[in-house]
Amino acid sequence: VQLVESGGDSVQAGGSLRLSCTASGRVVSVDNWGWYRQTTPYKQREWVATITSGGTATYSSSVEGRFTISRDDNKDSVYLQVNNLSPENTAAYFCTADWITYKGDTFDTLRGRNYWGRGIQVTVSS
Repeated sequence: VQLVESGGDSVQAGGSLRLSCTASGRVVSVDNWGWYRQTTPYKQREWVATITSGGTATYSSSVEGRFTISRDDNKDSVYLQVNNLSPENTAAYFCTADWITYKGDTFDTLRGRNYWGRGIQVTVSS
């Protein structure tokens, strides 16, 4: 199972983007999805938002009201709508998935946790 992000871009301040992340492989279900960001490779990744299997979303106070996390279980995907971007939002954004149920090589049912995507860059210029 791998997580692949898309939707990163360079935008002007005030702009919007929709980040996507899809779990590839013989995925059956994903419990919790999340987004993190990292401004430089030397800084710790900062939690942005989480959405549970029941659809409950929680946000960092720094993004609440401007970012929206959502999921599409039919597509094994999570999204992050980011609005009213400012240069301070410039970062590499990473999606995470905790507790993925998937089919193994012999089609047995397996569970794994703590998956991370490789990250995508969002750059906001003033």
